[in-house]
Amino acid sequence: MNIDIITMPYILELGEKMGRVRVVVVGSSGQLGSHLVPAFDAAKYDVTALQHHDIECRDRESVRTVLEPLNPNVVINCGALTDVDKCQDYPSEAFQVNALGALYVAEVCARVGSLCVYTSTDFVFDGEKGEPYLETDSPNPINVYGASKYAGEILLRQACPQWLIVRISSLFGPVQEGVGKGSFIDTVVKKAKAGMPLQIVDDVYMCPTYVCDIAQALELLVRQRAMGVLHLSNAGCTSWYRLAKKTFDIMGLSPALKSIKAADYPYKAKPPKNSSLNRNIKNNELDEILRPWHEALEVCLQDGGC
Repeated sequence: MNIDIITMPYILELGEKMGRVRVVVVGSSGQLGSHLVPAFDAAKYDVTALQHHDIECRDRESVRTVLEPLNPNVVINCGALTDVDKCQDYPSEAFQVNALGALYVAEVCARVGSLCVYTSTDFVFDGEKGEPYLETDSPNPINVYGASKYAGEILLRQACPQWLIVRISSLFGPVQEGVGKGSFIDTVVKKAKAGMPLQIVDDVYMCPTYVCDIAQALELLVRQRAMGVLHLSNAGCTSWYRLAKKTFDIMGLSPALKSIKAADYPYKAKPPKNSSLNRNIKNNELDEILRPWHEALEVCLQDGGC
């Protein structure tokens, strides 16, 4: 398929004629969703934030009765089960949330004529390419989480004629208090400050991605009327060990840190060896937002967030 950014025929124009574009963020209390709401608010959209207690994505009727009356121009679906090990242990729940949930949201978007934005993952790839993946590369997930998200991509494309899939990699950044367990960086910093020795995998590669940059990038893509499949991550790739080491260098921490191989780590869900992302298309505004990961990391750690 053609993954270039193209102009949607009428969706946003209708919203603009009515004064403001109506955007719904599903999963607004999660790490990404909680940053999307202020990003779109600041850009003067009419934003409706839906948390899990507002909408049950596993229930088709709940999705319909909540979303349809809002008559959105754009729905950004961040509702997901992202705990990779939990997905491996509970595959039925993973597919209910990540695949069927994506389908139910897409069906409503098709009925009301809105753009459906689905946030997917680098884990749709098997990691064996040996270089960053482009949007034109064929997915081949190797764990339940990746398979459930790829199933969501497929169902979205079948159900809704106007869609945008954004694949995102290894988020870090501020987490809403009381929601989730935080990112890898939150975990290793907490352990380092507690004086705990750390053993971190040095042969699994990805693109660390700052949640605040992704929120800005998604607002830009909605404004540009983007459709298709797009990879969104900060520039550059690294290993988990090197990400931790850079974090400690910035913060002036010196924990006992040892690099290990993936084969020596007790993963429940096998991770892709190298799931780094790249983009086929060039977009200067997007490139400016998605700066090198180490620059974004410094901003996050030194400025305390977005």
